[in-house]
This record gives sequence, structure tokens and C-alpha cells, in this order.
Amino acid sequence: MTPPDDVWKIASVADAARARAAVDRIATDGGAPTLERARFLTALTARLRSCLSLGGEWELRLHVRQFATGQAGRLEASLRPTGDHEPGPQDGTPPLTCPLPQRPVRQSRRVAGSLPRALLRADEDTAEVLSLLDEQENLVRLHREELHHTNQGVLALHADLEAAARAQRELLEAERTARTEAERARRLLTFLADASAAITSSLSHTAILRRLSDMLVPEYAERLDVWLFDEEEYEEHDDEHAHRVPDHSAAAVAAARTGRPQHAAAHPGALPGVDDLPPSALSPERPLLAIPLVAQRLLGVLTLTAPGPRLDEDTSVMLVELARRVGVALDHAHRYRQSRNTAEALQRAQLTDLPTPPGLLLAARYLPATWGMNIGGDWYDAFLQPDGSVLAVIGDVTGHGLHAAVVMGQLRTALRAYAVENATPGEILTRLHRMLGHLQPDLYATALIARFRPGEPEVLWASAGHPPAVARAADGTVRVLDAKPGVMLGIPLPYVYTDQRADLPPGSSLVLYTDGLVERRGRGIDPGIGRLGRALEALNTAELEQNLDAAADALLKPLLYDSERDDDVCLLLCHTVPPTVRERPQKADRFPSDSPPPDSLSVRGSVKDTRREGGFRESL
Repeated sequence: MTPPDDVWKIASVADAARARAAVDRIATDGGAPTLERARFLTALTARLRSCLSLGGEWELRLHVRQFATGQAGRLEASLRPTGDHEPGPQDGTPPLTCPLPQRPVRQSRRVAGSLPRALLRADEDTAEVLSLLDEQENLVRLHREELHHTNQGVLALHADLEAAARAQRELLEAERTARTEAERARRLLTFLADASAAITSSLSHTAILRRLSDMLVPEYAERLDVWLFDEEEYEEHDDEHAHRVPDHSAAAVAAARTGRPQHAAAHPGALPGVDDLPPSALSPERPLLAIPLVAQRLLGVLTLTAPGPRLDEDTSVMLVELARRVGVALDHAHRYRQSRNTAEALQRAQLTDLPTPPGLLLAARYLPATWGMNIGGDWYDAFLQPDGSVLAVIGDVTGHGLHAAVVMGQLRTALRAYAVENATPGEILTRLHRMLGHLQPDLYATALIARFRPGEPEVLWASAGHPPAVARAADGTVRVLDAKPGVMLGIPLPYVYTDQRADLPPGSSLVLYTDGLVERRGRGIDPGIGRLGRALEALNTAELEQNLDAAADALLKPLLYDSERDDDVCLLLCHTVPPTVRERPQKADRFPSDSPPPDSLSVRGSVKDTRREGGFRESL
């Protein structure tokens, strides 16, 4: 059951004080918390003061509202004017409430309104509130200290995180820099390896310097100058970047004098292993790097004009190492050229003039290899035997170079000696086989000997492992003399070579050659022999009898125009003529003393020795 409301008339300050004291007592009896009670009484005092300022009589109604069992109640206080007083500002204000944990004990209005007790209780409430405030202040101070420490920790953590982030950025930057430097070093090493492979794969000074220029300009050098001390020993070369100049920079002269790399620029380069010089008058704006070209001796100086305002250390180290390898490559090319010239001179000295027997026209061609040391092993020969027969010989010694040329000379001399006894081709080869196996057991050779006898419409021949001869009849029919050849000369086993016969009436031709004419890498020898047969078939008898030299060139052209030769080539073209055809008389002195020998001879029985620089014929 809800208790009835307590109503207090408020007309004066004393009424207000008594009413406040009563409300305080009820709230205290109801177990209201001190802080809630203080707030409630403070708000009620403010409203009472407001009502007194408005004047008139006011009614304070107190109502204790009890909820269901087990739930706390509350004290409600509302103010409103009595009588016919006009509505004031308190009329629309909601009542004040204060929670009551327990039901208050109702007392008489007199006891409840005791002012002294109310004042004492107010002081107690104030003291309790102040105590709560002290506790809150302590809590606030503790919280402030804790917040300060937390802030300090946060700041320290932030500083640590910032330091960690900075260290991480520095590590990333260092790693990025290291990766960049490693990639640059890898690129320089790759370039050095590729450049070294390119320059060392050639034995031509021209090709070496041209490749060097193509690789360095313009990425590593704006300009490239080469100063070779023995220029007359080197091939001339023409390149838009690499060239020899009459005026050499002071850096190049210093490099030639000291044998050390020189750096000429307006600022010190501090490059490892490189001396610094003032800027060059030939290149005042760009640095110069002059590097000696050294092998077993000082060959020259390579001068590079930098592509930018400076040269970095890594690039300079790479360029110095590359120049060292260029010097070695140039030295190898120089030695190769000397060896090649010696072997070629020896070989040419041993190639003889061809005879001019009746009933037989002869023309020969010798072409050294266009690259490599593959010279010295091929030879041809033609001479008369005591009985009037003509022996036409073609041969090839295994190996190349000076030693092969010497062995070729020995075979040629021995063959002529054995032929003096009018021996047949098979007998001569048998004796050569025994001789070579005894004197040069590590060398082998191939050879083919054809014997022409005046008045006989056939040729007697024998082969020691040599490519087969190709014959052309007077009607243009071409056949290959492909009877089984004997073993190569010098093979360590006894062997007797047999003679073969082939019809060769007047007007017929016989072509002897070495494998360098018909053999190509990856294609074997048979396709080349087929091309030679077609070229021979394309000739006519009139061309052969009128100008055998031109016919020999016509045979070479389709076989050699489309490829470089990695082996030397010998060709011996033999053409039989009827007795009615008269040979052109030979002069006793083939080359007049007051004029140099012609490049080509058109007389029958001549030999044309064509150098590689001009190809095998100027017109080709």
C-alpha cells in the first residue's frame, strides 16, 4: 500500500528550512546514499529559494514511491503554489527524486522538523561529501599519475617505434643500395665477360678493335682512340669511333712512358691504380682515361673519353681489366699473323710452275683459308717423267701451319724422286706411304696422282684416301672417278696401292682438288662434289681450250662465293686436246724484269696463286 503524501506549506524561510530538514530525515531513514542525498537536497534547496524569491505560499509535496518486492523505492519532491496563485516557473518542472534502498520510518512533523539536528546532520553530510571528494581527488591524482606514466610510456614506445622505423628505413635503404651496387657489379662483370669473349674470338686486329669500339661507345666512352706503337705490323682498320690520331694526349704519352693508367680531368678521380693528371687540351670538358695495352710487351695505349663529367671506380677497374685483355688479344693476333705469313710464304715458295706438254692443258689455283691457321697442308704439282708422261698430283697433309708446310715439301720432293724411275701412280703412293710412316709417324696425308701419256686416250690414276677426281667428256657428260681409294698415307699398316684406269679422250677434262673446295661444316663432302660436277658440266669444250684459266675461275666461283673458307683450297684442272690443237708457246721468262708479275695469266700451263685479301679473282 502506497503511503500518503507529506505536504508542507512554504511561506517563509523558516518553513523552507523545516521542510528541508524533514526531507533530509526521510532520505536518511530510507538509506539514501550520501552523495545522492546531498545532490537531492541541494537541488531542493535551490527550488525552495526560487519559490521564496517569487513570494506567496507554496506547497511542498513529498511522496515515497515503492516498487515491487525486492526493488528499491524513491522519494519524490515537487513544489507548486497554493490557492489561486498564478503558475510559476516550478509548475512545469518534473519532481526531484532520490533513491531509497529501504522504507523510511515516518516521524511526527515536530521531530522531523528539529532544526539543530538538521544542521548537525547537514554538517555530517558535508563532511562525508568532503571525504568523498578527498577520495575522488586522491583517485584523480592517482589516475593523473598513472596517466602521466602511461603517457611517458606511450611517448617512450613512440620514440622506440620511431627509432625502429628509422632503423628499418636505413636497413631498407642500405639493402636497396647494396642490391643496386651488386646489380651494377654483376652488369659490369657480365659486360666484361661478353666483351672478353668477343675480342678473344677473333685473330684479326681490325675485328678486335671494331668490336671493342662497338661495345664501349657510347655507353662507357664517348670516343675511343687507339695508339699502336708498331702500326705498320697491324692491319689498317676504319671505324667511326676507334681510330688512330696523329696528336696524342698528354695522358696517352704518360701511359706509354710509365706503363700505368692515367686519368686526365679538372678534378681528381681518385681511381684505384690510376694516376691523376691535369685536364687534357684535347678534351678539356670530359675526363680522359689512357690505359696501356700490355701483353708480353707494351703494344700501345687505349684512350677513352668519358661519356659524362666523371668516371666511377667500378667502371674504371672494369675498363683497365678489359684493356689488359685487349692487349693480350692483339698480341695473339700479331703472333698468329706472323705464323700465318711464314707458313703461307713457305707454301707459296713450294708451288711450282706448270709444264706445257703436248696434248695437255693445265691450270691451277691455290687459295689460303680466309681465317684461322688452316694453311700449309694442301699442294698440287705437275711434271714430266723421263718417258714423257705427265704426272698431275694433288695432296693434303693433316694439320696446318708451318710444320704441315714443311712435311708437304718433303712429300713433294720424295714424290718427284720416286717418279724419276717412271713408276706408276700406285707404286709412287706405296713408296710415299712407307716413307711417311717411317719419318713422320704422327702425320698423315691424302694424295691423288694422275698420269697422262701422249697419244693414249686414257688416264692412269691412284688415290690414297683423297676426294675423287671429276672427269668431263667432250660431249659435256660428267662422271666422278669414285673407285674405292686406298688408305691415307702414313697410316700404321702395310698397304699396296693399285692403279685405276679411266677413259679420257681428247677434248676431255679432269679436275683434281682438295677437300677445302667441296667440304662445308654440317653438310659433308658429297653435296660439294655435286656442285663441282654441275659447274664443270656448265663449261663447254671451246671455253676450256681457249682460256683454261677462266674455266678454272668459273669452277671456283659457285663453290666459294657464299662461304668463308676455314681450310685452304687447291685446284688442278687438266684438259686433253686433239693433236691438231697447238699450244700457245711459253716464254722463257714468264715475268719481264722491268714489270711486276700480272695478277692473272691467261696462257695455258700457267698457275694462278690468289691471295685471300682480294678473293680468288678480282672479277668475282
